[in-house]
Parts: sequence; structure tokens; C-alpha cells
Amino acid sequence: MARKEIADTTANTGRLKQIALTYKMTRKADSKVGLVVAAVGIVTFGVLLALGFLIGHPIYLGILGFLLAFLAMAIVFGRRAERAAFGQMEGQPGAAAAVLQNIGRGWTTTPAVAMNRSQDVVHRAVGRAGIVLVAEGNPNRVKSLLAAEKKKMARIVVDVPVHDVMVGDGEGQVPLKKLRTTLLKLPRVLAGPQVTAANDRLRAMGDLMSNMPLPKGPMPKGMRMPRGGKAR
Repeated sequence: MARKEIADTTANTGRLKQIALTYKMTRKADSKVGLVVAAVGIVTFGVLLALGFLIGHPIYLGILGFLLAFLAMAIVFGRRAERAAFGQMEGQPGAAAAVLQNIGRGWTTTPAVAMNRSQDVVHRAVGRAGIVLVAEGNPNRVKSLLAAEKKKMARIVVDVPVHDVMVGDGEGQVPLKKLRTTLLKLPRVLAGPQVTAANDRLRAMGDLMSNMPLPKGPMPKGMRMPRGGKAR
């Protein structure tokens, strides 16, 4: 029993530290986050409490207002923290891979299946929507990488649909903050066994970075292709 209490206390402390760290990181990019979150909580609680006095149940509506205020604060903080995180990641090599690796269950992500010396990169995600090739980098240079990888996928997994997405803010591109939503909106056309079979075939094929350690999240700006490496 004592061990369980210690474990629970440790877990709670860890969560509080994580929230505090997230707040500090968010505040660097969004200096008004604290004021906005506090204002949302106060307004929500105030409205419910005032409604409680009007209908003659201030205690019940006050308790409900407190709970809803806490929920509203958590939602607003989460969204602003996410926006700040995307703002810091945007423009960094490998930022799209960091988003793809957190897309959720049912997806398998392979970062940097194709890359050139200018750090234009194509990542691959496989799920029930099929294969999604996500390119990031200079639009003019990365198109050839994307086309070559898409052609190769069509030869290896002929019965699986292949989609391509280019990350960016230009015409026909998908902003980094909308990348996850874009993939999740794709129609699900494959069954679980088909997804597994596609992953097995792709894994057997290997990829450009299979023998090269790749850090999680955005890749360092100084990273270069190994000598003799060729973009596929």
C-alpha cells in the first residue's frame, strides 16, 4: 500500500513538472498565455456563478462553474501550447517527421526514406489510408525526390494507394500544424492485415536511413548525407 502511494505521489509530481515545463516553453513563444488562460477560467466561472444566483442555486452552479472553468483552461492552454510548439518547429529540417511520429495508433512512420545533400527530405507513413509520402524542403528540389519515391512505392506495393503531401505554406502545400489532421482525414481503404503486409514488404526493402542513427524530432541543421549517399 505504501509503495502504491509513493508511486502515485511520484507520478503526480512528474505530471506537475511536465506541465510547468510546458508552460515555460509556451510562454517563450506566447507571452500572453498565462493571462489568456486565467481570463478564460475567470469568465467561465463567473458566468456559471451569476447564472446560479439568478436561478437560486449558486452553490451547485458554482461547483459546476469551477469544473468547467478548469476544463476550459486546460483546453485553451493545450491549444496555445501546441501552436507554440509548431511555431518553434516550423522551418526546421525533420519537423514533419516529429509530427508523423506522434500521429497516433494505426500508423507506422519511417523518417527520411529519401534525402538529398540540401536536406530536402521525404518521410513515409503507412496506415489504413495507404502509404503517405510527406516531403519537406525546397518545393522545386523536393518534387523530384517525391516523384521518384512515389514511383518506387507503386512498383513494390501495387495494391496499396500512395498519397503524397508537401509540407509548407505555399499553394498546394499543407502547413505543418495541419499535417496530422490531413492524414487522419484520408479515407481508410485498407484492412489491418493489408497494412501489416504493406509494412512487411517495405521493411524488407529497407530505406535510405536504415543503417544510420536518426534522432527523434527535428534533425540537426548541420546534418549531412553520408559520403556516397544518393537520393532515391
